[in-house]
Amino acid sequence: MTVDNLPTHRDSLALDFVTFAVESGVLRFGEFKTKAGRMSPYFFNAGLFDDGAKLGRLAGFYARRLMASGMAFDMIFGPAYKGITLASAVAVELARLGVNVPYAYNRKEAKDHGEGGALVGAPMRGRVLIIDDVISAGTSVRESIALIQAAGAQPCAVSIALDRQETACVAGVESVQSAVQSVQQELGLQVVAIATLTDLLQYLAQQSDPALAAYLPLVEAYRQRYGVHG
Repeated sequence: MTVDNLPTHRDSLALDFVTFAVESGVLRFGEFKTKAGRMSPYFFNAGLFDDGAKLGRLAGFYARRLMASGMAFDMIFGPAYKGITLASAVAVELARLGVNVPYAYNRKEAKDHGEGGALVGAPMRGRVLIIDDVISAGTSVRESIALIQAAGAQPCAVSIALDRQETACVAGVESVQSAVQSVQQELGLQVVAIATLTDLLQYLAQQSDPALAAYLPLVEAYRQRYGVHG
């Protein structure tokens, strides 16, 4: 995909989210080294949604995307650590919108006193939606699936904030698929993202601010090198 043939449709929710992430300092442009060792012209750090107002707005984006997707689920699971806050906030926002579902999360180390165990919150049951910030290598998703299934429930989907739409790199080996595609095809789970790299490119293409617009060819070149489609 080139700058000249960016999608002409406008996903207003996705573009509003990208705008919000940039204005919050969560989505930044420059030169950043990814976990895979790649030099990326942009960086997304969901840990910087770090106050009540930002977290509330973030939860609103997740909730609206989930409701628009029409996906059916019975409860929410947040993998430690970032997923804990995300699952909690999204559960609150969904309830505010009239969809009250239970949620749970895991501890990194199982508790051996009190109620014990590795899981906290509502009992696992039915179709479980996993909520996280991004999918990098799929490790967190696989760990979550094992916990959910061991508790007798069924993982049904994953909801994330941003799909980078780039090939995964695990232990130095580059895949032809993205981590999201692997979760969808190998693990059989639907993935619902608030926004994607395609939306980020469209956001940059619409910029009147020359400082931001200057990153469009850099992000496009990064996608040409590492991007996936579909």
